[in-house]
Amino acid sequence: MTRHPGLGRLTAGLATATVLCVTASGCVTVHGELEVLPGAKKPEAAQALKDFTDAYNAADKAFDPALDADRVTGSLGAINQAGLKARQTYNPDGNKAHKPLVLDDATYVIPKKAGWPRWFLADTDSNRDQDGGKLDTRWLVVFVRSGPDALWKASYLAVLPPSQVPEFTLDEDGFATPVKPGDDSLAVAPAELSASYTGYLQSGAPDVFTPSTATSGWRETRRTTRRAGFSYQYVDQPLTSAAFAPLGLRTEDGGALVFFSSKHFERQTAAKGLRPEVNADVKALLTGEVNSSLTKERVSSQLVHVPPREAAAGSESGSGSGGKVRMLNRLPGLVAAKGE
Repeated sequence: MTRHPGLGRLTAGLATATVLCVTASGCVTVHGELEVLPGAKKPEAAQALKDFTDAYNAADKAFDPALDADRVTGSLGAINQAGLKARQTYNPDGNKAHKPLVLDDATYVIPKKAGWPRWFLADTDSNRDQDGGKLDTRWLVVFVRSGPDALWKASYLAVLPPSQVPEFTLDEDGFATPVKPGDDSLAVAPAELSASYTGYLQSGAPDVFTPSTATSGWRETRRTTRRAGFSYQYVDQPLTSAAFAPLGLRTEDGGALVFFSSKHFERQTAAKGLRPEVNADVKALLTGEVNSSLTKERVSSQLVHVPPREAAAGSESGSGSGGKVRMLNRLPGLVAAKGE
């Protein structure tokens, strides 16, 4: 199926030695905090999940992005905020079909790390199972906290069947192992996933992903999209900075579960006398006037399983078949549109 984090205060004396730097692991170190600590305590993680769900429901009921703007960030935040903005435009009285989201039966996968940001994964059951509840799913929500005075914000969301949620590598205290952005023990380092994915969509290389609807299938759909009087152009861009940085956890099979983001543009150009179709969502997020062309901008979050590098090497030599990155979930959302 394919289709998205007791932190100690420093004493006043240490506060004068404030340091802000990006470490080799991609962590931002603030106030000289270099001690490896759990990203959150479980009660804190549970409160973060509740705060997010409450804010999400309030925003969805009113179609008001301001009501959960301080509880979302990254690709999930971009998608959520743009979607609410659009629906508020053509439903000013709110969401008459609102059904509160429930996220329960939560397991918190909390990595230990040094510095900021700190983060954790909430593996939850939702009341939004597909096919009328016949298809059981788990909602995996990543929460990030950028500093000691910051709020926990949801940055990634992925929806998976329970069978696809892996076993994570845990230490003797039950804490998970985060994956460094440049980890070269994996078939593809997390920091390279966004560029690898967008490069693959553009040219077919690097060919590091297993076939799926979000990889080879999407490339084929683009190639075969036809409509008389219209032409299509696609541009894909990596999205890796700040709140959009990849986040990964080591799994027991030697690989990693990694969330990453990307950006995608689709331009539709019409022949003389024709005009691209503008639906309600596009109209609500549109700048410019649609005469002959319409460009849609989407942000997407992906969840993948990345095998260890030796598995990739074995696959290339013909001694193995599990060496490619497997796409588990893709969550795209329209965030802007431009007419010309």
